[in-house]
Amino acid sequence: MIDFSVAIRLYNGALVLPRILEALKAQVISDSINWEVIIVDNNSVDGTVDIVREYQQTWTLCPLRYVLETRQGASFARNRAILEARGTWIGFLDDDNIPASTWVQAAYEFGCAHPQAAAFGGQIHPNYEMTPPANFERIAPFIPVVERDETICFTTGWRAMSNLVPPGAGLVILRQVWLEYVPYPLRLRGPVGDALHLKGEDVEALLYLKKAGWEIWFNPLMHIEHQIPGWRFERRYLLRFFHGIGLSKYVTRMVCITPWKRPLWVLLFMANDSRKLLLHLVKHYRHLHRDVVSAAELQLLISSLLSPFYTWQKSLSGNRETLAARFQPTNDRKPKNDLTKQSTALSNCLNSNK
Repeated sequence: MIDFSVAIRLYNGALVLPRILEALKAQVISDSINWEVIIVDNNSVDGTVDIVREYQQTWTLCPLRYVLETRQGASFARNRAILEARGTWIGFLDDDNIPASTWVQAAYEFGCAHPQAAAFGGQIHPNYEMTPPANFERIAPFIPVVERDETICFTTGWRAMSNLVPPGAGLVILRQVWLEYVPYPLRLRGPVGDALHLKGEDVEALLYLKKAGWEIWFNPLMHIEHQIPGWRFERRYLLRFFHGIGLSKYVTRMVCITPWKRPLWVLLFMANDSRKLLLHLVKHYRHLHRDVVSAAELQLLISSLLSPFYTWQKSLSGNRETLAARFQPTNDRKPKNDLTKQSTALSNCLNSNK
């Protein structure tokens, strides 16, 4: 029986994977804990599999397994890891997360001490490639950077009334509970390659666990180091990043709300978003062009306000495609990739005849 599975989700992570595996080799773990490492390759093209095969030849600590998930998207990779894992608990590491030497031990002990916990996160310490922009601390939790010393339960007190949950980086989950209460597929797929417009899948999933009555915690004894490259401070990236977070707000906000109450809550959320947007403009409009943090916050507010319309538009588009496919003659239903190949072949033929 496996007690704890470490799941590493990667997309083109050949350069960073060795550092993560070396950190796992240095784990200080009790001999009584049976653990494994699973690497979920989200369709990489940079030789990630070769790095894994090289480590598998000399790896003796625990099972080191490789899984290829060809459907790109963070939620697809996470779900594949959950299905493949054999551990009671699963701890997730992204390709820019380096665990401290006590991370696995601290996670397993916390899980055993909190049997009603379905998920918990830990401290996320930044390793900046360059100095962050001014006022970066205002948006650091989204990156994420989380540094606090107190143990927190997100499902009791005032936090139970909010959608506050730990970030997905370094998240530990109780596998069987996740399989029972988190629907699949989620509405939010998470980042797909370099695309950022469907972020928030980890928040959506955790809110389903909260809705089911399970506890969600923050464990300050778990530590990971988050590698943050300089390009993540660029204005263009931050605006795209917060645009994606904002567009996911409608989905995450509606998870715990009874369907018949949702129209009223949408209006209330939009009114509050509008109020925040106006206050932000009044306070920061003079330096939005030079203050990237204020610009990122503005983008988050705008996209949050627009998130219901974005989600409804996506739903309507999906319904139209489903109806069109349903009423299409069977003989005309060709896979999209076949049609693409035929189109490419025809184009090549036409070009060759020019």
